[in-house]
Amino acid sequence: MFKEQTRYSRLANITKMINTKLDLREVLEQVTIAISEEIVQCDSVGIYLPQEDGTYRGYVGKPEVINGWTLDMHVIDTEYDLLAKEVIETKKAIYIPDTSKDNRPDPRAVEGFQIKSLFVLPISFEEELFGLVFLFDYGIPMNLTESEIQTIEAYVNMAAVAIQNANNLTYKENLISEKQLLLDVTRDLSMCSTMQQSLDTCFSYLGKVLDNYNVGVHLLDPIAERAIRPAKLSKDSDWTEEDWINTHNKIQIDQSKDRVMQEVMETKKAVLIPDVYADPRPNHDLCRNFGMKGLFMLPLVSLGEVLGQISVVNLDDNNLHYTETQTQLAQSIVDATASTLSNLLYMEKQEVIIEERTSEITVKNQELERVIIELQQLSREKELILNSAGEGIFGLDLNKKITFCNPAGAAMLGYDAKDELIGKHSSLILKNHENDSSNTVQENGNPNHFNKYDKFFRKDNSSFPVEYVISSIKEGNEIVGEVVTFKDITERKQMEEEIKYHAYFDSLTDLPNRVLLKDRLNQGLSFAQMNNQKLAVLYLDLDRFKLVNDTLGHSIGDLLLRDVANRLSACVPNNATVSRQGGDEFTIYLPNIKNENEVLKVVNSVINSFSKSFKLVDNEIYMKTSIGISLYPENGDTSEILIKNADTAMYRSKEISGNSYHFFSEEMDNRTFESIKLENDLYKALEQNELVIFYQPQINSKTNSIEGVEALLRWNHPEKGMISPDKFIPIAEETGLIVSIGEWILKEACKQVKAWHDQGYPLISVSVNLSVRQFEQSNLFSIVKNVLNEVGLSPKYIHLELTENLIVKNTELIVETMKQLKGLGISIAIDDFGTGYSSLGYLKNLPISTLKIDKSFIQDMTKDDAAITNTIITLAKNLNLNVIAEGVEKKEQVDFLYARDCYMMQGYFFSRPMIAEDIAQKYFY
Repeated sequence: MFKEQTRYSRLANITKMINTKLDLREVLEQVTIAISEEIVQCDSVGIYLPQEDGTYRGYVGKPEVINGWTLDMHVIDTEYDLLAKEVIETKKAIYIPDTSKDNRPDPRAVEGFQIKSLFVLPISFEEELFGLVFLFDYGIPMNLTESEIQTIEAYVNMAAVAIQNANNLTYKENLISEKQLLLDVTRDLSMCSTMQQSLDTCFSYLGKVLDNYNVGVHLLDPIAERAIRPAKLSKDSDWTEEDWINTHNKIQIDQSKDRVMQEVMETKKAVLIPDVYADPRPNHDLCRNFGMKGLFMLPLVSLGEVLGQISVVNLDDNNLHYTETQTQLAQSIVDATASTLSNLLYMEKQEVIIEERTSEITVKNQELERVIIELQQLSREKELILNSAGEGIFGLDLNKKITFCNPAGAAMLGYDAKDELIGKHSSLILKNHENDSSNTVQENGNPNHFNKYDKFFRKDNSSFPVEYVISSIKEGNEIVGEVVTFKDITERKQMEEEIKYHAYFDSLTDLPNRVLLKDRLNQGLSFAQMNNQKLAVLYLDLDRFKLVNDTLGHSIGDLLLRDVANRLSACVPNNATVSRQGGDEFTIYLPNIKNENEVLKVVNSVINSFSKSFKLVDNEIYMKTSIGISLYPENGDTSEILIKNADTAMYRSKEISGNSYHFFSEEMDNRTFESIKLENDLYKALEQNELVIFYQPQINSKTNSIEGVEALLRWNHPEKGMISPDKFIPIAEETGLIVSIGEWILKEACKQVKAWHDQGYPLISVSVNLSVRQFEQSNLFSIVKNVLNEVGLSPKYIHLELTENLIVKNTELIVETMKQLKGLGISIAIDDFGTGYSSLGYLKNLPISTLKIDKSFIQDMTKDDAAITNTIITLAKNLNLNVIAEGVEKKEQVDFLYARDCYMMQGYFFSRPMIAEDIAQKYFY
């Protein structure tokens, strides 16, 4: 009794350490101490953890030194230690009471330590192996009892929990670090005003993530037929940028024909080559010139256009290797950089155009000055040239009255003839600038030459922007007047305004873009902080917008986005900002709010605006939106955090389809990047035909014939391949997608069975699983009935399966729906029977026809499981129900069930789940 109390005290103490201490080594040391003190016959206890090379190395144990070796010097080699290999593969503990009768332990260790008995356990949790535990003696067998083995296993289970907690903590810390890094990248890039700054920022973050600063960028030259040129090298590279550029010029290799570079440009996907000389794609001459051993090349892509590529190279002898997390982070950094570079390139291009046109005007003005000098000589020939000039020209006397004007100038000023202006005061044209010389800018140190940008006024008093030059007219050394040359720059001003517009507004909806939103939000935050005010950010995403684009076309989708923008703008106060983030995402910034009720007024107004249909050309559609809300100061104090948290809350709203909203809460931020991405992909999976149905035969072992199949859902992800249902079905349940997916499975399974029947194959049935979410839909009965009518399948060939716990959870609703389905002629089965909590009396009143014995009772035919299986079969007979055994894998299980008159079976013994074509090939031909 005292020994048990001591054990419970140790277990409680270790549990407390797991929940309060962060140091894994301390916890595992306590585990080894507890085992060594509990099992007195044991001379050595050691915990071994897995290494990157696949071996297991000693971590903690007692004693800490064996034969002069510390525990961390011990490495388990599974080529010699077949016992450890078997434990790793089976994840089951193995006790060898006499090593002389077993050849699996490492013979070197047995002989070296005179080991007589040995006990090896896996440290595992939920099928994941975390390490190994070794117990052995030094010459006197341990003679472990069953109770001692159970005690050891209890301590090892505590070690598994401790390691899993430590791994989860490390994973969460890494995830938070990755999120913060991406936020830092976005923030730093948004502050870059030049390509140089953007690329330096990109190189810096890539170096941190990849621990490699040998980074260079090649950009496409849009002029030279899409040729690609070396552009910039990281300042922290082992190369200097000068040597890097010179080497490119020296070897004169056309990189536009490089196979790796072309692959990256065409596929828009990164390529990782650990050893360039073991891969035929790289140019090996180029690699030798640069001393490259490994290569990681990423595409620079913005708005679907390739701008160039970034290369990270390895210059030492080790193969280049990065984890999936590193490559994903690197690509995210490059993608953010590409977006920034695209904007900067666009602005630089516009500035070049403006500079070229300004240069053209300057050249023409210089030419006109020479013409004006010649006009002072009153040459008739020069006057004709003046009249033919394309720029406007007029002269002034010392009283600022117009003395002459050329036809081009008169036309630009709205006068029918140049003589209309002669004798008029220049204030008609210049207005408020009679004394121009007082506020002009002198050019090139010439006091008689002034270059200005201003407005001139036409005859009808309308104004237009001009660029003009004022030069003095001299006779000898005396100034007798001035000549003004000018050019209408309306087109250039419009271009400048257009550039400014595109920098801050969305061209499709005319709403502020994310740049202008961020500027306004930052100003609002500063004001709110100084005045102790609140503000709110709403993040909106249209539900199923992709379906509109895919079915009606992008032009209709654009019309819908414009209408949505107009409705949102009408829902907010005058001081609010409605912004388009991109795609079908919008943001609303509400300044100076008093409480959540003010926010909800806007939210309800937005939801009401979506209650009306959108009339788009000849189409009338209904659209809904999901809304996430973050508040200052409760949910963040920067624009980035507030927008991110509102976005996170929006994803929670996505889980409830249609015009739902959520305020941000801290627990929402625990969503991982992977789960969010998987959820996003699942929204598209049904639309993009990624879901497939496999069928598992249900065999009558008495006749050895197929009588039915069970429809099983699989997801063939375009990047991850086949995804297990236990990973995506919970997401589908949580988000409500299971309703539409379940209806699709029902329809496709019915179509397939009907097709088999029509081809003259046996009249087998199909079993389809139903979820809680589907039963919570009030129209489930109508959906099933409509599917059967549409497909033309008799109800007797469809079996609907629901779990035992589902029935208990929603008694009245589910039982009523079951009765309706039963009345239609549909058979209903309880799946995984025996694992739930229903009573016998309860089952008697349910409209069911079949019990399916859960596979957990079939797989291990122990005495207890056999008794449970016997009871379920007897229960089914007494209730006049059919019974099917799931998970049948062995001949012994078939014989056991057959002997108890349970003939209907399914499992790997008969067949794995197969696609429809394979079912027909195996059972119908």
